[in-house]
Amino acid sequence: MDASATATPSSPFSVLIRTASHAQHTEAENSSFMGDLLGGRLGVEAYARYTEQLWFVYRALEDAAEALRADPVAGPFVQAELMRTDALERDLAHLRGPGWRSGLAPLPATEAYAARVAECARDWPAGYVAHHYTRYLGDLSGGQIIRDRAERTWGFARKGDGVRFYVFEEIDNPAAFKRGYRELLDRVPVDDLEKQRIIDECKRAFDYNGDVFRQLGREFPLSA
Repeated sequence: MDASATATPSSPFSVLIRTASHAQHTEAENSSFMGDLLGGRLGVEAYARYTEQLWFVYRALEDAAEALRADPVAGPFVQAELMRTDALERDLAHLRGPGWRSGLAPLPATEAYAARVAECARDWPAGYVAHHYTRYLGDLSGGQIIRDRAERTWGFARKGDGVRFYVFEEIDNPAAFKRGYRELLDRVPVDDLEKQRIIDECKRAFDYNGDVFRQLGREFPLSA
């Protein structure tokens, strides 16, 4: 049964948004690239290339954050303890060396993804919330699986350089934080039509993620 069928219009918005985007979320998570990466079948270069793509997306999210802090819809979601750019840059310096910026290049899918985040931040704060939710809550949750596999596969120090992106040092209780985040979603001050638009943008965000994974998969095919 379609997961979205289990939610009703009276369900909390956080439930609606999670169930409605379930199919796209599952498809992105089950990409061949991510399966090969988590299965230890790809080298550290593939992990580094994926980390580079994250940097472009989080730059788009966080470059816009300060301007949105006072926005009634997006502002409550702008929280310092979530910010990831500094951690990503430490990881990239570890993975690529001090000159990591010189070789940085987004995949076409990443470029489109980051551009859409920036467009929403500029023109549609509620759309920015959709991208904020799909990224931060996803990396706070499922990202911990990636961290664990990366530490074991490539020998990174536990919660150290190379995996700092996945370590939310300022969040002492991730479960409580996620509950609070979902409560923010439930209180988002928009009408039902706008909530549906946010849900649609969440689905679009997962599709962007899927496109990035597909392009990474073409760049790092497993040899026959």
